[in-house]
Amino acid sequence: MSLFIALIPMFAWGSIGLISGKIGGSANQQTLGMTIGAFIFSAFIFLFVQPVMTFQLVVVGILSGLFWSVGQNQQFHGMKYMGVSVGLPVSTGMQLIVNTIAGAIIFHEWQGSRDFTLGFIALALLVLGAYLTARKDDESGVKTTWSMLNFNKGLRALVFSTIGYGSYTILIKAMGLDPWGIILPQGIGMVVGASFFAFKKIKVNQYVWKNTICGLLWGLGNICMLLTMKTMGLAISFSLSQMGIIISTLGGIFLLGEYKTKKEMRYVIFGCLFVILGGILLGYMKV
Repeated sequence: MSLFIALIPMFAWGSIGLISGKIGGSANQQTLGMTIGAFIFSAFIFLFVQPVMTFQLVVVGILSGLFWSVGQNQQFHGMKYMGVSVGLPVSTGMQLIVNTIAGAIIFHEWQGSRDFTLGFIALALLVLGAYLTARKDDESGVKTTWSMLNFNKGLRALVFSTIGYGSYTILIKAMGLDPWGIILPQGIGMVVGASFFAFKKIKVNQYVWKNTICGLLWGLGNICMLLTMKTMGLAISFSLSQMGIIISTLGGIFLLGEYKTKKEMRYVIFGCLFVILGGILLGYMKV
């Protein structure tokens, strides 16, 4: 059952880039809309579960939400510059390295040579898969028509995104607080952080409100990851959640029309296979 719950973020989070890409809007509008949706989801869960709240839980929750807003905003910027089918796999690979190493080394989730051997093989497969799905065909001679394409700016944005996302997950894991209780303060921190980005005179219009759908999906994936983090650890639960790059990469190509050459499509296919193998290996570690 824990493994099934751990795979829900894969589908929920893997769809966010596609849905936000279809809806449109600026990166700041997408961030604000998504955080509003996530706050609505967390408020509903809070009213339904009614968890015990503490001062520590509220402070940590708000801080983690602020870190998340930085991570998500910069990821949206990265996808604007690099495209969903490239930006999200690169972001995923960077996050996998940070969170897996933090879980294995800092929180001592892997014990003995078996865990480290299988864990690092799985991590290598996931990162290799993420790299292949984003790899470009330099010999194609095809010039992209995406006006927003700028790999250097996109990579810089994803570095800041990884710092924000990594701080959000590591902080929650380090404090070991109740997942049901932390999501409402977290939602408040997310809205505050997104509102900061919104000060750049963004238009609160249909793009903001439509992107609340992404926030509801994120909220579902978030609570499932936090619950499995308690039973499976940060390294495994986060890595499984990031298998959604299969959905985002293929969706970016077939739904958003992001062009791939024949060689790049082969890279994508092999990349997805490596991600699947890495996920299966992580699941096997918990058998």
